[in-house]
Amino acid sequence: MTAARVHSIKRRKITTTIVYHVLVAAGSIAMLYPLLWMLASSFKPNSEIFVTVGSLIPETFTAENYVNGWRGFAGMSFGVYFGNSLLVAGVSTVGAALSAACIAFGLARIRFPGRNFWFVLMIITMMLPGQVMMIPRFVLFNQMGWVGTFLPLTVPAFFGGAFDIFLVMQFIRGVPRDMDEAAKIDGCSWYGIFGRILLPMIVPAVVTVGILTFINSWGDFMGSLLYLNSPRTYTVAYALKLFSDSAGTDFGATFAMSVLSLVPILVLFFFFQRQLVEGISIQGLKG
Repeated sequence: MTAARVHSIKRRKITTTIVYHVLVAAGSIAMLYPLLWMLASSFKPNSEIFVTVGSLIPETFTAENYVNGWRGFAGMSFGVYFGNSLLVAGVSTVGAALSAACIAFGLARIRFPGRNFWFVLMIITMMLPGQVMMIPRFVLFNQMGWVGTFLPLTVPAFFGGAFDIFLVMQFIRGVPRDMDEAAKIDGCSWYGIFGRILLPMIVPAVVTVGILTFINSWGDFMGSLLYLNSPRTYTVAYALKLFSDSAGTDFGATFAMSVLSLVPILVLFFFFQRQLVEGISIQGLKG
């Protein structure tokens, strides 16, 4: 290969790389612009938000929107709503992670009568739209006296979600069964195999389930709308909707509370992004 040919190939690779990064940067800016606009608008006075709609830099910088928004409504500050959301999302995350790991281990490793039937039944539930189960679940929880409490938003997580179980199962199936057999020879029970052998290996998948559950629970508007009927129990997602209605033209305060509602999700992703990527890619150990 001549020197000119080598130089041409290198120049083509450099050009391709530059074009790729420019396109990725442009796409990222386009996706982030609405978020950046909301962040900038949260520091603008209400009179300036829609006058300088094309500018991301406030002409008059103010933090008053955060002060006004944090006061909340109905006699409750937004601190109460954030606490409620953290409680619901935290309990749901723990429940979903534990139940998904235990159920996935049973379906992936333990042979018992009807295992395939229960697996297929679980997969079928993934095809049911949430709207189909909305009324039956409300009737059930209402008869149990759970409406008006956090129980309808947290207890179902301890029974496992089909997608979460399937995700962890795929990870477990990547772990060689030879490890199970070796542990059995050493006297390990199924509980020991799960707790000492498999659980440390499937941490990325379990963390992924936890993160996805936290995000889903944190932004769950419909569940709060159906089951919560007291301002003291409202979550952030539901409180934001009611606050935007009660605030009227106070768009700055609404934007400010919307920005704050994104902080826990961003912090969670920042600290656990490596485990999230590993869990989604299903990179289990290969035999």
